[in-house]
Amino acid sequence: MRLRYKYKLLVSFLAGSFLPLAYSPFDFFWIAPLCYAVLFYSWSSLSPSRTFWCGFSFGCASFFSGIHWVYVSIHDFGQLHPFAAAVLTLALVMILASYIALTGWIAAYWFPNDGPCAWIGVFPAVWVLVEWLRGWFLSGFGWLSAGYSQTDSWLIGFAPIGGVYLISWMVLLTAGFIVCVATYASRKRMVVASCLGILWAIGLLLSKFSWGDPTGRLLTVSLVQGAVPQDLKWRPEQFEPSLELYQRLTEDSAGSRLILWPEAAIPALYNTVEGFLEGVHDRASELGGTVALGILRDSPEGGSLQNSLVVLGEDPRFYNKRHLVPYGEVFPVPSFMRRWLRLMNLPYTDIVAGEPNQLPLEIAGEKAAVTICYEDLFGAEQLHYFPDASLIVNVSNDAWFGNTIAPHQHLQIARMRSAEVSRYTLRAANTGISGVIDPRGRIVANLPQFEPNVLNTAIQGYTGKTPYVLWGNYLVVISVLMVLFTQFLVTKFIIRPET
Repeated sequence: MRLRYKYKLLVSFLAGSFLPLAYSPFDFFWIAPLCYAVLFYSWSSLSPSRTFWCGFSFGCASFFSGIHWVYVSIHDFGQLHPFAAAVLTLALVMILASYIALTGWIAAYWFPNDGPCAWIGVFPAVWVLVEWLRGWFLSGFGWLSAGYSQTDSWLIGFAPIGGVYLISWMVLLTAGFIVCVATYASRKRMVVASCLGILWAIGLLLSKFSWGDPTGRLLTVSLVQGAVPQDLKWRPEQFEPSLELYQRLTEDSAGSRLILWPEAAIPALYNTVEGFLEGVHDRASELGGTVALGILRDSPEGGSLQNSLVVLGEDPRFYNKRHLVPYGEVFPVPSFMRRWLRLMNLPYTDIVAGEPNQLPLEIAGEKAAVTICYEDLFGAEQLHYFPDASLIVNVSNDAWFGNTIAPHQHLQIARMRSAEVSRYTLRAANTGISGVIDPRGRIVANLPQFEPNVLNTAIQGYTGKTPYVLWGNYLVVISVLMVLFTQFLVTKFIIRPET
């Protein structure tokens, strides 16, 4: 028994190591259900404590191989000591792995953890519930949620119905069916395989359905990618070259009604470059365009900064970032820790969050649902924009992660947001990946990373409500709770009394 348990620990670790191959930039979406199937089989018939450690092993492997780029941001660009950066990265990995460990423990402690009821019913439902919890608890970090792996599969058709967590549920149901197919006799195997085929066929049919209606107004767009490296961007000697670069790229955008610059495009506060930006606006207006850009500015209340997007004009309009990055933009630490961060020459000042339910911004005749960088990870927080908003505008700065897999994963997350609400997404990123995503989550066009360039294209705004806009995550959360409650009653009052 001990060898069997050790074997399961090893197999879980190996399955977790392969899981990130299902996400961008690799995009082997079929690997995800296979990896989860291996974990589900490993969880079978184990005690709650052993199930916990198998899940923790899987989680450590998957999150380490999937988000190791955190080290690059806090060491290479944050200038933190290599040992401290490694400790923080491993701490984040273990915290995220604990969610998967908790999933296994709950499933084994409260429910049967062997057979089809576990593989198809309990494991997928508990997983989705805990994954949803991970998406908002203590600020939330939903990176590598199971559903994000399926942006190029038929399962993307479920996105407008229940968002990323409904797709996660479908992925995990697929994993449960795979375990059943691998363990059942031939007759039952055919029945299960048929159920699996029906599940994916529904996804295919849904992916062909259009949930939004184009407005019929063509919007010409230029996405500006300055590609100034993060380690050079804020150096004083780079300031003037950056201004000249964005001026030149804006000239290359002549003819576009909307010209979009990335997050914190100019390495300065808004009030210190107002004259320059007025000149940019005047020139863009002569060419028939409107410029929107990300920039830091002094908080109107004073005493701190805001991370904002501004639509230039005689009366500039602002969106202020609402969901801030913990330990990047907001530091929930005591004062003595802030003093240490200051002595270490590390960021320690909080950015002030914007109001939670800001209205869509009017940009070039369209109403835009605006997000800044990390915010597009939180799909439910954007639903208040719709159905009024006709497109999504996201400005990002993935330069913090260098030439890693992080920018590709981030683009994949943005694709899910488009599919959930059936809107185009315009995404401008400092060093990439800048691109246009259609209402079904497909990349229409994008720029290569680390190259200063302009992407000129044309899109249409969309109207209408998807079911996800109406229901948000409530549909999925209530559904999995009903599944688990039913299974709990069956286990407590039917199965256990007979045994």
